[in-house]
Amino acid sequence: MAEQVVMFAVPLLLFQDTKQVSTLGFAFALEWLPGLIAYPFAGLIADRDGGARLFSVVTGARALALAVVVVVLLTRPGWTTPALMTSGAVLSVLVAPTRMSVEKMVPQLAAGEAMARTQALVQNMELLAMALGPALATLAAALIGKVWLLAVAASVFGLAAACWLPLPRGERPTEPVTARATLRELGLGWKLMAGNRPVLLLGFLNFGINLVVASVLSANAALVTGVFAAPDWSFALLNTCVGVVGLVNLLVIPLVLKRFEVSLLGALGFAVLCAALLLIGIAGSFPVYAVLFIAVLTGTAYYNVFNRTQRVKVIPREHLGKVMGPFYLLNLLSYPIAGLLVGSVGATYGPQRLVGVLAVVLSVFGAVLLPLTMRSFRRTLTDRERLPVGVQS
Repeated sequence: MAEQVVMFAVPLLLFQDTKQVSTLGFAFALEWLPGLIAYPFAGLIADRDGGARLFSVVTGARALALAVVVVVLLTRPGWTTPALMTSGAVLSVLVAPTRMSVEKMVPQLAAGEAMARTQALVQNMELLAMALGPALATLAAALIGKVWLLAVAASVFGLAAACWLPLPRGERPTEPVTARATLRELGLGWKLMAGNRPVLLLGFLNFGINLVVASVLSANAALVTGVFAAPDWSFALLNTCVGVVGLVNLLVIPLVLKRFEVSLLGALGFAVLCAALLLIGIAGSFPVYAVLFIAVLTGTAYYNVFNRTQRVKVIPREHLGKVMGPFYLLNLLSYPIAGLLVGSVGATYGPQRLVGVLAVVLSVFGAVLLPLTMRSFRRTLTDRERLPVGVQS
């Protein structure tokens, strides 16, 4: 919810302060670049820490960072754009250990057939936050203004940090952590990912998907309030509708997983995602765009159940964080690239046209890579099932 409030307030504040699509794109790129560097280190720390303790500490730091931004915006209104862009970079660094903590904790809390259901729950809770976050943001913006929304988000981050306090904490390593040992473990993570064919293929596929989806997210405020000339409340309503659809998915996906394989769910999600992105490129009104935007994030949610479930099956649990750090870096490298594309090509030719061209490329790219990725997962999992129990251990 806190992330959704920030995602609602910051783009609108930036766009209203500058009136430039390029600012949104470059701010999006600046926000994600520092976080990319942090992911391999965050994965390593999550392996050492176990996840729960790290989440609480880092989420508390996010609350503090937002509180500082609120003070700056209230005392120095002329610093709005640089303050928001700087805070975006800081929060981006802190997102990395947050994500790695979740990746580390889910396999500790669910195993076997419960894994897919739990990953679906995590994915759909994120969508549900899109319903509550923007709804709260819209109400608070009308009563207290957008700047104070960031204070609300800081409070919710603090609450989130407290929510993880009861979760089980792993034992911290007793041996001293040296720079050489850290570099060795980081290198091991890259080596394990490069040698894991299904995970590597999945990473490249995710890169392509994230590039197009991130372009839509980066330009969303400009598309809604600029291209389609819709009011601010439409921006909030759009995200709220995504959350409502998330509630439906929360009920539907567990039923679907009882009857169909998770790979089929992933293929369905990818098909819906690509079709909606292609149509966004030619949408002529806000209502049409809104339906397609909801379809994009719904398709992404279905695909991500496959994405999150399969990758943890083929990565050794003791090295999960080490591998997921480089994996996230590969995936999310697309985010700053998308921001730069929106800030340059999108500002010149229009963000809607940019999304349409990228959607065509993704459809062709995915039609080849998705079947290869699924086949690689099946072979790897089948080979592991054939191994004797002693060899597996």
